[in-house]
Amino acid sequence: MPKLCQLFSGSSGNSIFISSGETKILVDAGVSAKRIENALSDIGENASDLSAIFVTHEHTDHIKGLRVLASRYDIPVFADARVLDAMRGSGDVTDKMHADAVTRGMELNGIEVLPFENSHDSAACLGYRFNLCGERSVAVCTDTGYITDDAKATVRGSDLVFLESNHEIRMLQNGSYPYHLKIRILSDRGHLSNEACSVFARELLESGTTRLVLAHLSRDNNHPDIARQTTLAALGEAGFHEGYDFRLRVSAPENSERAIIL
Repeated sequence: MPKLCQLFSGSSGNSIFISSGETKILVDAGVSAKRIENALSDIGENASDLSAIFVTHEHTDHIKGLRVLASRYDIPVFADARVLDAMRGSGDVTDKMHADAVTRGMELNGIEVLPFENSHDSAACLGYRFNLCGERSVAVCTDTGYITDDAKATVRGSDLVFLESNHEIRMLQNGSYPYHLKIRILSDRGHLSNEACSVFARELLESGTTRLVLAHLSRDNNHPDIARQTTLAALGEAGFHEGYDFRLRVSAPENSERAIIL
């Protein structure tokens, strides 16, 4: 059975574990290799068993531990070609690593990988849908200023979606962040607000999604209860009932819960 866990979430670092059969992958490695190793051990997994690391984009909170982890265990790395170029320029990907551009519809040990374009202020930014063994599917849709048409077309119908719910707009507007940073986060190449997240969450449930994990919450401009209630309200207004039609989880900065089994 597929096993899923958001190991780390937020501006301090991001990493998601997904396994299906004997295939075990990470989406991003945004904290130190040691912390990722320990987090995997906490859910009964070993970094040496990882089959691949898929990178969304080159910002530090998504690749901090990438070079060390991938080099230590000889793990193949996949990302958009533009992101690979940026990581080679920064030294986060070296010639000694196995790194290749991800392609739409590529297969990894029976898992179909469907990347899609997000909108973020990086060299490029991909989300991923993984069609797992046993006709299950999981998608990762974070770090985007809005839900792109590519994301809508690809993510719909996924069994479980890790979906960005980064900030509460008024908290951000009235908070302590400098003006230029507020504008960046609120822009079409920034991060997804609770309100935008809730709109897409409704569309996802209408398409057949039954599990949502709210991810990449800001510590300064959001709160887990606010993010959760915003999405719950939107889904309730649409006639969906938690525990019957769907399950909702909010990711902590560092995982403290059991992995999800599909």
